[in-house]
Amino acid sequence: MSTTTEAAATAGDPTTGGTGGKPPTRRQRQAAGIADAASVGIKVLLVKILGLGIIDALAIFGIIILLGASQWLVAAIVAAVAILVNWIYFSRRKLPAKYLTPGVIFLVVFQVFVLVYTGYIAFTNYGTGHNGSKEQAVSSLMASSLERVEDSATYPVTVVDRGGELGLLLTDPDGDALVGTATSPLEPVDAEFDGSKAVEADGWTTLSFAEVLARTDEITALAVPFSDDPNDGAVRTPDGSSAYLYVSALEYDEAAGTMTDLETGTVYSDIGTGAFTSEDGEELLPGWQIVIGFDNFVRAVTDERLAGPLLYVTLWTFAFALISVASTFFLGLFLAIVFNDMRMRGRKFYRVLIILPYAIPSFLSALVWAGMMNESFGFINQVLLGGASVPWLTDPWLAKVSVLTVNLWLGFPYMFLVCMGALQSIPDDILEAAKVDGARPWAVFRLIKLPLLLVSVAPLLIASFAFNFNNFNTIYMLTDGGPRDSNAPIPVGFTDILITMVYKVAFTGQTRDYGLASAYSILIFIIVAVISIIAFRRTKSLEELN
Repeated sequence: MSTTTEAAATAGDPTTGGTGGKPPTRRQRQAAGIADAASVGIKVLLVKILGLGIIDALAIFGIIILLGASQWLVAAIVAAVAILVNWIYFSRRKLPAKYLTPGVIFLVVFQVFVLVYTGYIAFTNYGTGHNGSKEQAVSSLMASSLERVEDSATYPVTVVDRGGELGLLLTDPDGDALVGTATSPLEPVDAEFDGSKAVEADGWTTLSFAEVLARTDEITALAVPFSDDPNDGAVRTPDGSSAYLYVSALEYDEAAGTMTDLETGTVYSDIGTGAFTSEDGEELLPGWQIVIGFDNFVRAVTDERLAGPLLYVTLWTFAFALISVASTFFLGLFLAIVFNDMRMRGRKFYRVLIILPYAIPSFLSALVWAGMMNESFGFINQVLLGGASVPWLTDPWLAKVSVLTVNLWLGFPYMFLVCMGALQSIPDDILEAAKVDGARPWAVFRLIKLPLLLVSVAPLLIASFAFNFNNFNTIYMLTDGGPRDSNAPIPVGFTDILITMVYKVAFTGQTRDYGLASAYSILIFIIVAVISIIAFRRTKSLEELN
């Protein structure tokens, strides 16, 4: 009986592999290790539950916000992801998924979604004057042309707030309480009255007199739609205590899709361009966002006003990237060869000094260089050049030279480190054999060191080209793309590269064209991708050297 019990215990013991005393195999040991790692105690379980509780709370909060904004599809996706995460982490058999899930979620949110959304925006007219939906555009147009009705009734009003959104709580002539905001029309509400005036409403916070004074500008600019029909006008208050009816000088006909100016009689129609347009081509702005297909891409390369700046900015971008890669590589290689010589004293000290520019954040170095290159009080002009007035950053050509110089300063330490490591990895016996055969130093470098060096460095050079092709920091911090090209229809300068031009098209100037900027971004991606593919295919020929 004891023998049977002992055999059963031995069979179930993971240290023996369950084979009657035989040592466990490597796979069995790995399985046991995974099982031990997957097993959790009560503390770990509580931490997991707490973490999932926080994630679920954030998901529920996001779903409520999205449903309030009528974003049903996004809300459904958030709910599905939350359910999937809970299923994975409460399951005992999904160990690999538990490690992969956070990375996949972050990848989708910060990479895939951004790329897909940028691609979508490139096919729309999204930008200044075309930011929202058609309903929002109609409301904005009607509100921008409101005029007070002369014989309007006076409505006692109380300014209220809900979640940071201002509203007006007014009492109509029948004694009923109504409340509304800039985005939702007046609707009946249960309220408390002080005499004949509604002063508090369920779900709303009444602003005190001091709070009304502090937010006077917001309150006087607030226009609450009187009803769902925008032609019924809106209610506004000049003092926070009395409100009056305002009607718009525009009349909207939803069935016909027209907006009529009641003062001039001009009819503006929806002709499918994302704005109400008159017969003579005049548009009422703001308009609304629509899908326009490839119009942004066609406009970027065919519009003479845009094609000119795009051409010279593209040429300068290629020149900047190529010269930056070549200059930093050859300077870094030269210094690596020099400091790889065992006969040089103090090599460690010099290496530290060379690496310093690489250790300082690039945007800080660019700002320091911008100060030193200032024409009026910069260190270079005032100290090194004895008070000269050299326009390092304001002359188109000198600004280009300055940008390349600063980028050389920032980039050569990286190439120095790469080349130093690559040179030290070259076998000494090959170099010694070449010297024994009578090869001169230049021949050894050109025929042996450089080809072997390029085997490992070529992919890094391609990556460096792609980085400099989109080197936003150096350009923006040093010159901000300037000096400005006053003849260009878009805010672009003589040192702008494609990425800084895209930034300016999207985020600077009086008109911001996000659709055009997204189209430019896709073009940049295509250019860099094609060049990288071609370059990587060419580097395969270097592998034969191994």
